[in-house]
Amino acid sequence: MAKRQISLLRSIEDVFTFWDVLTHDERNFIQNSYTIHHYKKNEVIQCEGDEPTHLMILAIGKVKVYKNGFGNRAQIVRMLKPGEHFGYRAIIANEPNSTTVTAFEDSTVYMISGENFLSILRHNNAFCYRFLEELSFDLAESDARTVNLTQKHIRGRLAESLLFLKDNYGLEEDGATISIYLSREDLANHSNMTTSNAIRTLASFVNESLIAMDGRKIKIIDEEKLRKISKMG
Repeated sequence: MAKRQISLLRSIEDVFTFWDVLTHDERNFIQNSYTIHHYKKNEVIQCEGDEPTHLMILAIGKVKVYKNGFGNRAQIVRMLKPGEHFGYRAIIANEPNSTTVTAFEDSTVYMISGENFLSILRHNNAFCYRFLEELSFDLAESDARTVNLTQKHIRGRLAESLLFLKDNYGLEEDGATISIYLSREDLANHSNMTTSNAIRTLASFVNESLIAMDGRKIKIIDEEKLRKISKMG
């Protein structure tokens, strides 16, 4: 993708949160070597089992990170928003990708080759420490999510997912509608339940006036009660 199209996007230094710890030479190196890739809604960005090639930074859009389990059932393990990085764990571990990444909507991704990423990681202590911090944070999040998905009742899991979407993607201008539209299947895969259970639980939340729904749009009516349901499990 031609670099002249960067004018349509935020520059890489605006979305690459580790930019400030790079040296002047490293910044120039990245500026002259990164690439820009555009993905359509539902297009696969990274495949589970493939060899990792790039550190990726989401510039525009929303993407889901998921694994296929028993019966080829998908489990969404992360959902990303602009400015977040992905693809680097497998590069550091020198092993195939453990997850698949797909665009929820039309998305734009900055890519830095794995070789260039590792070169800077090995020579810049501050850069390396920042990624250690991010990996540690991701591990803590994964531990908490494992407990919540295995111990909470389906109502608690679904309430937690709705609040996660609200907290991470924000609300539309009405101050209530979550700014991401998920299919019932994706919402179920994020909450570790069957699609039919997700549909029934959403209907229950609507009947209890906790949320309102219009197709894939979900409006939060009573956030306090949703948080109580999520906390109680």
